[in-house]
Amino acid sequence: MALLSLAGEAPMHAYRMQQLIKERHKDDVVNVAQRNSVYQTIERLLRDGLIAVLETSREENRPERTVYELTDEGRETLRQWMRTMLSTPSREFPEFPAALAFLPVLEPEDARAALETRVAALETRGAALQTELADGTKFLPRIFLVESEYQLAAVTAELEYVRGLVEDLHTDAITWDYRL
Repeated sequence: MALLSLAGEAPMHAYRMQQLIKERHKDDVVNVAQRNSVYQTIERLLRDGLIAVLETSREENRPERTVYELTDEGRETLRQWMRTMLSTPSREFPEFPAALAFLPVLEPEDARAALETRVAALETRGAALQTELADGTKFLPRIFLVESEYQLAAVTAELEYVRGLVEDLHTDAITWDYRL
């Protein structure tokens, strides 16, 4: 979806797509940490006819670069994916709820310590998102910040829950017999 969106914005080469994703902090919501994953995705999009090669060029001492553009089929597929992703909640399996499901694998004190570490990480992430939003609103329209707003809301909700769970573990409002 991210690569189709960028190719629809303007024809560009894979390296530029990866750069823009990072510059725009979209790597917070799409996994393109490995350059190879971008190239593999481009190959799939090409094979499926969702993008096409516009041109291939080489500038001086730089490697050859292939510029891709969105096809009409790619544009319609992107729109359909977006409608579905926005309208239909999907079953996702994040690690944290799975860890909560098996909390008794740890001793209550050990679980509390791990959750306290998570609180600190969430506080750091929340502060970073607040800064990103404050800085972003100075030069970007809100439409380009909505995913950061969502992430901040999710981090804030998780932080509130985890703080409560830590407190419940601290006061023994929730506990278990550790037997592993």
